[in-house]
Amino acid sequence: MVFLEITMKIALSNRPSAVEVYQNFKGPFLDTIKGAESKQLLIREEDVQVLHGFKTLEDAQNYLSSELFTQDVVTSLQPLFEDAPDIRIYQVA
Repeated sequence: MVFLEITMKIALSNRPSAVEVYQNFKGPFLDTIKGAESKQLLIREEDVQVLHGFKTLEDAQNYLSSELFTQDVVTSLQPLFEDAPDIRIYQVA
């Protein structure tokens, strides 16, 4: 299993909009992205994280260049970012 973690700095006032983006694209992510197994929204006072689960490293990397990610998700979230998101991929040992 592989996890893709995207950490975003989003102001508290913009978090409801970020949650809406998450809810809008969770279904399409799970239904259309090869190898997608899970997607969770994690909210902390200092940031918002989305944790994506994939079958393989290749699936996670491919998602980052998919139209769903680059055109839909990023375009919707970009106005909410206070800083560039931190994107990391982890493999389960």
